[in-house]
Amino acid sequence: MKLRKLFVALVFILFAAAASAQTATPVVKDRQVTQQKRIVDGVKDGELNKKEVKKLERQQRSINRSKRRAKADGEVTKAERAKIHARQNRASRNIKRAKHN
Repeated sequence: MKLRKLFVALVFILFAAAASAQTATPVVKDRQVTQQKRIVDGVKDGELNKKEVKKLERQQRSINRSKRRAKADGEVTKAERAKIHARQNRASRNIKRAKHN
């Protein structure tokens, strides 16, 4: 009886881990943190003005909204992940351009 309960608990834990793995986006989160740091550094160094910061922050919020929408149904598909990565690539280019103009 105890073995059966242990087995059921183990199966439940495995299913829970699999479900959370489908919505995990650690690469997206790491890139968001890095990009946010680049924006803050640009402000500190005087490379970014208020208008540029406002535009870059708006873009970061939009990416965060996309990430939340992708996670809302419980699974982040490859297509959703690719779209988020493409938006992050675009945001990264925009940060670089704004800091070096």
